[in-house]
This record gives sequence, structure tokens and C-alpha cells, in this order.
Amino acid sequence: MTKSNGEDPRSGNRMERFQQGVRKRTLLAKKKVQSITKDDVKGYLVRNAFVLLTVTAVIVGTILGFSLRPYKMSYREVKYFSFPGELLMRMLQMLVLPLIVSSLVTGTAALDSKASGKMGMRAIVYYMSTTIIAVIIGIIIVVIIHPGKGTKENMHREGKIMKVTAADAFLDLIRNMFPPNLVEACFKQFKTNYDKRMFRVPIPPNETSIVTSVINNVSEAMETLTRMKEEVIPVPGAVNGVNALGLVVFSISFGLVIGNMKEQGQPLRHFFDSLNEAIMRLVALIMWYAPLGIMFLIAGKIVEMEDMGVIGGQLAMYTITVIIGLLIHAIIVLPLLYFLIVRKNPWVFIGGLLQALITALGTSSSSATLPITFKCLEDINGVDKRITRFVLPVGATINMDGTALYEALAAIFIAQVNNFELNFGQIITIRDRLRTTTNVLGDSIGAGIVEHLSRNELKNRDAEMGNSVIEENEMRKPYQLISQENESVKPLDSETKM
Repeated sequence: MTKSNGEDPRSGNRMERFQQGVRKRTLLAKKKVQSITKDDVKGYLVRNAFVLLTVTAVIVGTILGFSLRPYKMSYREVKYFSFPGELLMRMLQMLVLPLIVSSLVTGTAALDSKASGKMGMRAIVYYMSTTIIAVIIGIIIVVIIHPGKGTKENMHREGKIMKVTAADAFLDLIRNMFPPNLVEACFKQFKTNYDKRMFRVPIPPNETSIVTSVINNVSEAMETLTRMKEEVIPVPGAVNGVNALGLVVFSISFGLVIGNMKEQGQPLRHFFDSLNEAIMRLVALIMWYAPLGIMFLIAGKIVEMEDMGVIGGQLAMYTITVIIGLLIHAIIVLPLLYFLIVRKNPWVFIGGLLQALITALGTSSSSATLPITFKCLEDINGVDKRITRFVLPVGATINMDGTALYEALAAIFIAQVNNFELNFGQIITIRDRLRTTTNVLGDSIGAGIVEHLSRNELKNRDAEMGNSVIEENEMRKPYQLISQENESVKPLDSETKM
């Protein structure tokens, strides 16, 4: 290719095409804006009423909270003020347990064991990868910012430190996977406690010669022949809280068995499907109350929040460091993973999750946000119900992006406050002490990624079910099942629509 005046003609053509494309899109956008009518605006407001009300609630709650801070409300007054928000938390937490069980049973029953295994492996690999990335981000941020530098004169210790060995923590995890009582698992978790006991240790034979010198005193002889030793031993214990891990393991196993039972398992599949539909309809009702509850939750938290000047410089820097790390993980890492794997705009997907994310911000509980996350993913983002019902409950139990970053950062911050330098090997071992938590955005993006990677298995499963099963289910089942959008265009089996 020849060059004229030192310029490449190809670059000029490329620039012209780019400019033409920009002009074309500008004209199309202008025509679209001009064609907007009042009915279009009204339709948009109706479709996005939940999101708009929730965003408005966050803004109003923030303004209300900061407006009430100068009044120095007492703890009792703050609790009374936050009562509408407490009601929202209780409503959402009420639905978490039946939602997890019914979703997992129906989701796994709608898939064969091979497809469920592949889907589960992809979800676990995603959760492990994002957790490790979160830990690395937390370590890098805390090492760069170094929030723990200075003295610890203004810092004091609160609470009781409970020492737990890694082996007992791991064994407790396995024990909770198999609860001996499913009813008890709804409100209790197994946890190893520690107790001190005294043991008598005989003196070795070579020391028994002392007996001859004290033979006249029997009590002294017995005291010499034996020694008392104190030892800390593990004892069974329990803590209040739903054993979600045990219920997840049971529900997955139960769903797989029902799916393999074919015709014999149909009544149970119909029961759990209708249970899930009923729970989701309750969620739809609660969503109308959610904006009011979120407003009072946020306002109440702002009112009872301590002044950053009182907290101290080191803890203020620690808070800022945590926020920076979480923003990097949520705004850069997770959308980038979604784009690299799915090859779609992640911000469109995240936009559909706006109400779930705002609810998580207000409630500070990803488990309580789970019902609304289901609605956002299935109704707005159109994620296959078989994916959401399998991935979201598992993610709410084992995904630990937020806490992984937070606690890795916290461990190094404490070391910095105490002027204890950690080498690379010691920093790496911190991740072994992390607790399991959930992250709403990570779980939701994980559902989108797993759906993209499992599309072939889902299509094969749809083809296997066939129209004959649809007709059979319609004859047996008088109530209407939940279904995907455009149901009339794609007549799928009721179980494949989950």
C-alpha cells in the first residue's frame, strides 16, 4: 500500500467509517427521542416502578438520617424509628428458608445428574476464583495504603476472643453438611466448644523411689505418685442460626433423587414447584413494602452511626481501605469477568439487579436479599430459572467474596497496628481463616456466567423432555406453573422452565 504525504490511506478510511457510524447513531438516537410519547414515559415508569421507588427511598432515607443526627436520639428512640425497616428484614428472612429448599429441589429435579454436576462444578470454580481474587485485592490495597500505621493508644479491645483450631473448624463444616435433625437445622448449627478438664497423670517408674521417703504419710504419698494436668478438650455445642449448608446439601440430594425417580417423583416435583411459585408471589407482595422499609433502615443506620472523628484516624483509614477494595472488586473485577466469559455488556446485566443491590445496601444481609435477587434475575434479566434455583441458594451459602476481602484486609491491618510485619508466606496463610459469606452481585453475575456456560446442557435437556411430557403435565396439574418469557413461542416442559 502506497502512502501519501506520510499518511496511511487505511487509517483515513477507518476514521471516516467511525465518524459515519457516530453520525448514524446520533441521528437514530435523536429520532428515537423525538418519537417518545406520554404513553412511552408512562409505560417506562410502570415497568421500572420498583427500581425508581427503591432509589427514591435510598435518597430520602439518607437525607432523613443526616437531618436527624443533630438531635442525638437515644438508643431506644433509634430502635423505635427503625421499626418499619426491622419489619422488612423479618419478612424477607421469613421466606429465605422455604425459598432455598423449594428452589434447590425444583432446580436439581429439572436436570439430570450429569448436567447438575457440570453446573455445580462451574459454580464452585467461579466462587473459588472470585474469592481468591477478592483476597488478593484486599492484601494489595492494605499493603499499599497501610491504614494501620501510627500508634494504638486510642484503640481498645472489645468482646471476648474465642480460640478455634483449624481442624475443629473444618470438622464443624463437614458436620453441618449432614445435620442429624432437619427441623433443628432450621434454627441451629453445630459448633465445637472448648472445656477445661483435669487429668491425673501417673509418675514414671523411675520416680517411684520417692515413695520410701514419704511412706509414713499416705496422703502425701498418693499426691506424689500422681500429678494433675489441665487440658482443653473439644465438646459438642450449638449456636443459633439456620444451618443453610446442611439444608442445601439435603435439598440438592433430594432433588437429584426425585429427578431420577421419573414418573414416581412427579407428585413431589409438582409440590415443590407450586411451593416455589407461592413463595415468589409472596416476594412480589413484599417488594411493594420494600422501599418504605429500606428508607427507615438506611435512616436508622445513619442516625446511630458514630462520628468518624470519634472513631479515630486508624479505623477511619481502615474503613476507607475496605470501601476502596470492595469497589474495585464490584465495579472492575466482576463486570470484567462477566464480559470476558459471556461477551455481553455487564452494565446492562447489573442494571437489572439494581433493586436487589439497593436492598442489600439497606438490609446489610445478602440472605434476606435472596428473594428479591431471584425476582430481578428471572423477571428482568431473563436468566433461566433452572440456573437461578440451583446457583443462587448455593452461592448464598458458600460464596465469600465480600468477607474474604474484608477479613484478609482486617488481619493485615491488625498486624500493622501492632507493628508486626508479615512476610509473603504469612500473608498467604491468612486466607485459610476466612469465613463463608455471600455477595449479592457476585452471586448474580455467577448465575449469568453459569447460564452462559451451561447453555448446551439446557438445550439438550429441553430436547429430551419433548411435547409429550408437556401434555401429560397439563392433564395432571390444574394450576399454572411459573414460566419463562415468550412461553407461547417456546412450549417447554414445566420443569424445563425453571
